[in-house]
Amino acid sequence: MVTKQSPTARQPDKLDYASPTQFRFGLQQLPKVEFFTVGANLPGISVGVATLPTPFKDIPTMGDKVAYTDLVITFIVDEYLENYKSLHDWMTGIGFPSKREEFKTYRDVTSTRPEVGETPSVDIVGKTTPDKSLYSDAFLMILSNKNNPILNINFENTFPTELSSLDYTQTATDVEYLTATATFKYQSYKFESV
Repeated sequence: MVTKQSPTARQPDKLDYASPTQFRFGLQQLPKVEFFTVGANLPGISVGVATLPTPFKDIPTMGDKVAYTDLVITFIVDEYLENYKSLHDWMTGIGFPSKREEFKTYRDVTSTRPEVGETPSVDIVGKTTPDKSLYSDAFLMILSNKNNPILNINFENTFPTELSSLDYTQTATDVEYLTATATFKYQSYKFESV
């Protein structure tokens, strides 16, 4: 039996639409990137599907693992490439492409995250390093149409996986400032009311 509901009870309390320009992005490890961020996404989420085999038709049922898509931001590159370089240094620090000391330099000098964490690990140089100093937390703040914060999306244990190239050209007819795109992986994200 279907219960009747009045049309006014089904109407949402708030009728304002979400604007794609009303946001603020922050990343503890990259303050200079944070200031110049012009685009960010709220990543998608999916749940796996388990299949129950039967003699006639396989029946899909709910899975038990959640998968998040990547966090992608776009930022304007400053004239001295400081924000681009800070992200580049983070990636080369955790990947140490030339020599092993790059990891130690990143940990001791470049990382702005305090060396605290629950899971200490031994780095290749030999000193114990809390793994939390290799990650950074991030947030995407959703703003109202009056630029007041209404919702925070907090990303835990974020780290970069990709940084786009910068394309210089002499054939541009108008000045279009360089932008870069960075892709991040993270453990999970949570919504928090402001």
